[in-house]
Amino acid sequence: MEIRVRFEVDDVELSALHALAFGSGVQVQPWGARLERHALTWIGAFSDDRLVGFVQVCWDGGAHAFVLDTAVHPDHGRQGIGVRLVRAATDEARAAGCEWLHVDFEPHLAGFYLDACGFSPTDAGLLELRG
Repeated sequence: MEIRVRFEVDDVELSALHALAFGSGVQVQPWGARLERHALTWIGAFSDDRLVGFVQVCWDGGAHAFVLDTAVHPDHGRQGIGVRLVRAATDEARAAGCEWLHVDFEPHLAGFYLDACGFSPTDAGLLELRG
């Protein structure tokens, strides 16, 4: 397994991984352009040059960074890939001078983010803007 930071993004490949990881239909998204414009960094896990894991870090340009889109191919789950990705994201945010790394997650992922990745629980709010 190889971890690559700010790798050259293939929109089709990343869209397919995202769809598999999140159980949605594949809709090709402009990942490369979006990441270049908005992300502090992004990190991929590759097995035989095939993308099997991904995470991005967005930020406010200052002290706060945000983990988004942590995804691991279902065939490669439960092998520590997600933890390696989040740890690499943490290292990248720290190296950029960020003081805080935030993550939002659904309750069933608490063990992953809190126990395996070392985040602390916080209260947060969410406002849906669709519809």
